[in-house]
Amino acid sequence: MRYQSTTGLAADQIEELVVRVWQIVQCREEQLWPPVVGLYRAVVLTLVYVRQNLNQAAVGDLFGLSQPTVSRVYRGILPLIGEALCLHVPDLEEAIRGRLVLVDGTDVPTGNRAGHEDNYSGKRRRAGLNIQVAADTDGGLLAVSIPLPGSMHDRKAFTECGWEDLLAETPTIADPAYQGTHATTPRKKPKNGELSTRDKESNNTISSIRSAVERCIAHLKNWKILATGYRGRLAELPNIIRIVTSLEFYRRGW
Repeated sequence: MRYQSTTGLAADQIEELVVRVWQIVQCREEQLWPPVVGLYRAVVLTLVYVRQNLNQAAVGDLFGLSQPTVSRVYRGILPLIGEALCLHVPDLEEAIRGRLVLVDGTDVPTGNRAGHEDNYSGKRRRAGLNIQVAADTDGGLLAVSIPLPGSMHDRKAFTECGWEDLLAETPTIADPAYQGTHATTPRKKPKNGELSTRDKESNNTISSIRSAVERCIAHLKNWKILATGYRGRLAELPNIIRIVTSLEFYRRGW
């Protein structure tokens, strides 16, 4: 198996992660995954599942296991991965210190769920959860916000997740959806008018800088459980987003 392309992590990173999970489970009175599956194999299976977002039957075919066994492995191992990597997620105030911060919103598609109509985004024409992503000018991930209903506009989500206040004293660049915040955004063309040459040049500069956060989001969504349609229990998704965020920080060497 080509670990880097299939699991998202290099072989040495997987080995380190397995050791950390093993250290955690030594303190537990019960094994949280089927004994028939070794710990290393269980960790790799879980990484493949969240990286590729295959259905559990397909993952079972890859590993020679039944779908119920895959489900038990995933549910037992993923929280342990979250525990093992919790210290890799930096504090946002520390991460942004001395940086120019780029902010953008994206959605984690979930499909339509009964009782969660507020997750439908008319702009994106699908249901999901809205997350805010902060990056540096090299496209490196700095933070992922708490998830909010998909129908929420990025401007409001920026406030509701607490980032508007937290970044108030930090130079920030965002797209036009964040106009009205302290963030620097491209100027909109005035009604029945045209932008000046200077404004056009400024907008081009802002867009060029801001493209780094779009690359950051693309790397985050290489964990396809956040990109190609989450099929699990909606109540569990915020925790999955948190764990996948920690995996992305770990992958990048934080």
